[in-house]
Amino acid sequence: MVAPSGLISLALALALAPMMPSIINRTKALFAGRHGQPWLQPYRELWKLLHKGAVYSHTTTPVFFTGPIVGCAAMLVGLLFVPLAGTHPLISFPGDFLLVAYLLGLARFFTVSAALDTGSSFEGMGASREVFFSALAEPALLLALATLAALSGQLSLADIFARIDAGVLASGAGPALLLAAAAMMVVFLAENARIPVDDPNTHLELTMIHEVMVLDHSGPDLAAIQYAACLKMWILGSLLVSVLLPVRSGWLLADLGAGILGLGLLAVATGVVESVMARLRLVRVPQFLIAASILSIVALVLVVR
Repeated sequence: MVAPSGLISLALALALAPMMPSIINRTKALFAGRHGQPWLQPYRELWKLLHKGAVYSHTTTPVFFTGPIVGCAAMLVGLLFVPLAGTHPLISFPGDFLLVAYLLGLARFFTVSAALDTGSSFEGMGASREVFFSALAEPALLLALATLAALSGQLSLADIFARIDAGVLASGAGPALLLAAAAMMVVFLAENARIPVDDPNTHLELTMIHEVMVLDHSGPDLAAIQYAACLKMWILGSLLVSVLLPVRSGWLLADLGAGILGLGLLAVATGVVESVMARLRLVRVPQFLIAASILSIVALVLVVR
């Protein structure tokens, strides 16, 4: 089923996704007592990269420059199925939440493959960490979505979140929803390479996860990777906001406004987390992600019991 209102939601996502990292950086600058970068700095960086040339090593294969293209395309397709607050996505069908999870995995697979294609030991190390941590984060996300599906009795994201409203939060399902939301928040931080799992601003290759995999990319390829990261943040953030801010007014502008406000607040919360917490040691990250899976399992048990 195709929802015309999804076109507006899709356009807003494509235009405003780079604002989420900007809000995070401005929040961190506020905590540090600095003025911070301009609000439109992510757009300037993307524009600058698009006008630069790409450099390719003679040792790489087509896998290297295919990675950014497939990764960005997967996130663009994922946007078609993800609702924003009370709005309907452009496309929906039963089981589409599994497709969104697989699209996230597809983008990761090609990003990791491109990193391994360089033959760099540093990028191989980052790829290994990315695969290991994602194997722990994906169950938490899938179990959280399964909890929402079991609670709503629906299998498409549009129908799942249409059934979740303030009345459900106030009912006996409230604790299960909060546990699922907590697990999704952990996944949001992990999948977007944020503290306490990863530090997007670090320059030490030995401790990097996501950033070290894209060290050899440049120009339009790096722009595609950065834009795909913004879209990924928007997708995962929309899922979380749809649970925590169940505004279902029936007015398109009101629902869109609530969704965008929720994503802005989520970005601020992420900036606060990164300002008051230190990055976890790498050996502690698996425990952090396993805890998210446990939260999702408990939420699912509370729903199906």
